[in-house]
Formats: sequence, C-alpha cells, structure tokens
Amino acid sequence: MLRTVGRAVRRLAGSALAIAISGGFAALPANAQTPVPAELQPPGAPRVVASLTASGAQVYVCKRDANNQLAWTFQAPQADLYDASGKLAVKHGAGPSWEAMDGSKITGKVMQHAANPDDADAIPMLLLQATDAGKPGLLSEVHYVQRLSTHGGAAPAEACKQEGQTGRSPYIARYVFLE
Repeated sequence: MLRTVGRAVRRLAGSALAIAISGGFAALPANAQTPVPAELQPPGAPRVVASLTASGAQVYVCKRDANNQLAWTFQAPQADLYDASGKLAVKHGAGPSWEAMDGSKITGKVMQHAANPDDADAIPMLLLQATDAGKPGLLSEVHYVQRLSTHGGAAPAEACKQEGQTGRSPYIARYVFLE
C-alpha cells in the first residue's frame, strides 16, 4: 500500500515537474538556494564563471542487472541551461559534457556527490572536475562544475519491461561553473 502511494506521489510530482519545464525555462523552487554542502566545495577559492538553471531530462535505458533482472540504468543527461534572463546559454549532454552557445565546451568527471536535503527523491548534487574540450569562450577557463538544487531526474518509477527500452525523467537543477 505504501509503495503504491509513494509511486503515485512520484508520478504526480514528475507530472508537475514536466509541466513546469515544458516551456523550456523553469524557475527553481523558492527553496532552491540550499547552502552548498562542504563535500561539494572545490579546493581553493575559485571564481564563479556562471550560475545557470537547467531544465531537461535524465535518460535511462532498460538493461539486465547482475541478477539478470531488468532495471533502469542511467544513460545520459539532456538539458538546456539558461541564464538569469531566461536566455539559453549552454547545452548539457552525455560525457557528461557542456557546450556553450559560443562553442566553448567542457567534459566533467564526478569528484563528489551529496543528496539534496530538500528533495530526497531527486538525483544527487555533484562536484565535477572539468576538462576543456572546445574553443575559447564562456567555459574555456572552467575547472569545476557544481550541480546543485536538484529536483526530479530519478529513474522512472514504473519498472522497465523490455531490454533496450528508454525512459526519461524530467529534472531541474542549478549548475555553477567555477574557474
């Protein structure tokens, strides 16, 4: 019974999140300015290059696990990142990678993760180390990326039924790019 209620709540929250981001730009909830956990602070005192709001989906694929059971496995993010005025600034995809509209691009490697204390069902918040992979521009001096204030994005609540099936979970987050 509780499991069924939990699934219904997650579906309702996912639907609300999908509606909130369907217009392309989503404002993060009012409580989205959660303090950055200590484990997600990069070494030194890096300068903020950009703080952007992401609206997109976490993509999952149905695969067999170690017990030969079908289960959702994370495949890649697909998100657009917007500046404070609502202008598209960066595209986020597999790798993970981020490409700014000016052609600058970085890839990231996860260093640390932490649960979002404001949304226990959300994908984790992250600290990633960035590597320059493009031409000069907005992202070319970025050394760290923080994914903060995450909401949504967890694997689909409904079980996958066929190997290779894909599922998309809408999410929003704040990405902070640090020099």
